Amino acid sequence: MAVIAAWIAVALLTALAGLQACVAAGAPWGRFVWGGGHKVLPRHLRIGSALSVALYAGFAWLLLARAGVLAGGSGAFAGVAAWVLFGYFSVGVVMNLASRSPAERWTMAPACLALALLTWIVAAS
Repeated sequence: MAVIAAWIAVALLTALAGLQACVAAGAPWGRFVWGGGHKVLPRHLRIGSALSVALYAGFAWLLLARAGVLAGGSGAFAGVAAWVLFGYFSVGVVMNLASRSPAERWTMAPACLALALLTWIVAAS
């Protein structure tokens, strides 16, 4: 079950990385990210979006490693990191629900909820 959950989470993280890459490049989808206050993100938020792509890649690696697909997931670090990631996504649900942007509330909150649940499955394995 953890392997399936990890792959579904990776697919979702890939989609989110694509969104972040697009807004970092200037796509007018800022209402979906960073509080939804900008149609096109200002420079500092574009940098944040670009960094998010790298973070999502790290999250994907961690989940696949913890699920046993990649090496390195059986140690204490990966176990603790997976639970920390679960907490991160859980806080993300609350933060996205608090957004003033309806687009962010209706897309990113469910995405974070799905990622939190999938990460919980992987972390608990």
